[in-house]
Amino acid sequence: MKFVAATNNKHKLRELGEILEKLGHEVISLKEAGVSVDPEEIGATFAENAKIKADAAFAATRLPSIADDSGLVIDALNGEPGVYSARYGGDDCKSDEDRCALILQKMNGKNDRTAKFICSICVKFDDEDYIVCDGVCPGEINFAPKGSDGFGYDPIFYLPEFGKTMSEMTADEKNGISHRGNAVKKFAELLEKRN
Repeated sequence: MKFVAATNNKHKLRELGEILEKLGHEVISLKEAGVSVDPEEIGATFAENAKIKADAAFAATRLPSIADDSGLVIDALNGEPGVYSARYGGDDCKSDEDRCALILQKMNGKNDRTAKFICSICVKFDDEDYIVCDGVCPGEINFAPKGSDGFGYDPIFYLPEFGKTMSEMTADEKNGISHRGNAVKKFAELLEKRN
């Protein structure tokens, strides 16, 4: 099946493409579909924001649209940054590095380092036909950034069972255990049951 990815984030587009293409599906960008959409993410949950994005991409393309909304949830920070992960820190944080630095500053002196990445995927097939599923990847907040791959909070997200941050993993390793990878796998299982 061919999907348009409802994202302007080249990293998310690449990850969605890598995961879905291995499952036999094609993913094209909004640009390849000849449209530009950037809806305001006003949802209170990851799932609501994913649906907003899938709705916008479907309205613009009339193609099956896949959207994800994901973020980092840190226990010691009462769930922050949560749905605000991409815009955490407001105007003072203009880059992924700035947001990672803010997290590390807020985590200074905290013993509880537990955190998780959460991803909600929404696929819209037509006006009333949706699939929504979630994926989670538990881990910890590292004490300093490590690694050069990945994006967002990957350099400070430590996976104890692997002994490294998400930024130190290969793309295949990350896609095999990540929140986005887990959500896409659930979606693929649901899609297979539909056919």
